[in-house]
Amino acid sequence: MIKTPVVVKTEDGFDGTPIALLVQEASQYASRIYIQIGEKNINAKSIMGMMSLTLTDGEKITVVTEGEDEKKAAEGIQTFFAKKVS
Repeated sequence: MIKTPVVVKTEDGFDGTPIALLVQEASQYASRIYIQIGEKNINAKSIMGMMSLTLTDGEKITVVTEGEDEKKAAEGIQTFFAKKVS
């Protein structure tokens, strides 16, 4: 299991399109991927789960990956959040 701290970068809030793109990114990996905010763990491959989040620019989250390609998954999700998504 890898836990990666990430800072969200977004220009207009993290809603519909960015969430769909994140779910697409997460779905490329065999590993389980969760977005952890406080005590909440949200499956990054679940569009409904991700829609329940209200991520804002500069917010700190933890990406948790576990599985056969967990390192690659952690890097991919970290790179996704490092871009200014809008």
